[in-house]
Amino acid sequence: MKVEIITPDQKLFDGEAKEVIMPGIDGSLGVLDHHAPLITALKEGEVKVKLRDGGVESFDVQGGTAEVINNKLLILAE
Repeated sequence: MKVEIITPDQKLFDGEAKEVIMPGIDGSLGVLDHHAPLITALKEGEVKVKLRDGGVESFDVQGGTAEVINNKLLILAE
């Protein structure tokens, strides 16, 4: 799936991933390829992006929102 993580200051990540784990306000939330459409709020925590090559990238966020639609995940983070 296509993943973008954007803050007010910069784009933290723009690429392909096989899984993303993020800190939802009601607990940890995982998103895989072809996830159902979703909009959710995020709390402070770590977003982990699992890359197709097996690598993992992590980003600390102070909150924000996440939207999944058409196999694309957009995270607007603080």
